[in-house]
Amino acid sequence: MPGSDRPDVPGEFETPDRRRERIAVQVRRWCDRCVIDGRHSPLSDAAALALAAGHLDETARTVLADRRRAGRRLPTLDGFGALRQLCDEHTQVIARMSGQRPGAARLVLEFRANELGKKLRAAEHAFVHSPSHYAQGVRAVRRDRRDGLHFELDQREALFAALLRTPAPLPVAPTEQARGAALSIAVDRVARWSERTPVADAGRRAADMIARRMPEDDDRFVDRYDTLLFLAGSLYDRIESSAAWRSEYFAVQRAQLDLAEEITQIAVDTVALRGLLAELRAALGSVSGEGGASARAALEQRVASLGPVWDQLLARVAALARIGDLLGNAESRMNMVDVARRTASLDDRIDDLIGRSGARELSAENTDFVGDQFGSAAELMGSLHTALGSDIAELTRKD
Repeated sequence: MPGSDRPDVPGEFETPDRRRERIAVQVRRWCDRCVIDGRHSPLSDAAALALAAGHLDETARTVLADRRRAGRRLPTLDGFGALRQLCDEHTQVIARMSGQRPGAARLVLEFRANELGKKLRAAEHAFVHSPSHYAQGVRAVRRDRRDGLHFELDQREALFAALLRTPAPLPVAPTEQARGAALSIAVDRVARWSERTPVADAGRRAADMIARRMPEDDDRFVDRYDTLLFLAGSLYDRIESSAAWRSEYFAVQRAQLDLAEEITQIAVDTVALRGLLAELRAALGSVSGEGGASARAALEQRVASLGPVWDQLLARVAALARIGDLLGNAESRMNMVDVARRTASLDDRIDDLIGRSGARELSAENTDFVGDQFGSAAELMGSLHTALGSDIAELTRKD
């Protein structure tokens, strides 16, 4: 996926405090605006399942975690982000259909709603009743239940319902896509045709004015909670796919952090917070009259008391973002170490060649240079180890 969900590093020697502040501000800004810079690929199945577990009860979450650790796979449906968009479209078509009078337009919407409904039912059947992913037969079911690996039918249905809510960017309307393409062509032509002409300055100003009217090329989300969950899932995918994270350099750190479990716990708290605030706001909307002033004040106080919970969730996702940020740096450092090692392995051949030419002093200088390279890269890897350990400790700290 694109690297736009990883805040840019302004300097090679950024202090830990500055890095922490920068990433925390960026994560909060994205969630407040419900926008993440750039376009992003859908979440992986593993990230979607970890987030969906946040909608399940504790028993189902335990079974799902045990199955993951045991290597038991679940059905895939060509991407759960696409499943979310299918579900949203079905809901929107039904809402539009309910406001239509009988006629051709309503028939078209009914046909579309039926088609989408069939796809959703087929996806649910494939996920809930897959014979190759769930125990079949009395003995197999008993064995899985004994081992804590059996997903009951109602648990599978609940998980599928949770996957329908997989965080995904809002789809870009075809009209917006066409408008953006047309304006992009216009900007290019105005700038190109006015270049090196007496009206070059006016052409640049016109191109800038057109560019400002282009649709934003960023992913948007329905609310701050979906933004936070999608960001957490994207960071999970970034970290899990990192060559540095999977290398021997960070074996200890991998053992310290269960990424999937951390994502699930973030989802559990986010889902609970969203539900509680929705109920409190509904209650506030139902309070009216002078006699309800005290009740309204009490409800508003409860809403305010949940503010720190949101701040803590932002901090946890920011900690994940810092880990992803460090791993990006670590990958470049690993390349330096590998280059230094390959260069060092050539020392004997270099010595032999230079020795035959009589320039032994140059050979010694080259060997020292290679050694300095390796030492510098190793030192940088050590500092990344320390920073990564600090971020993991904060993320996994149990208050």
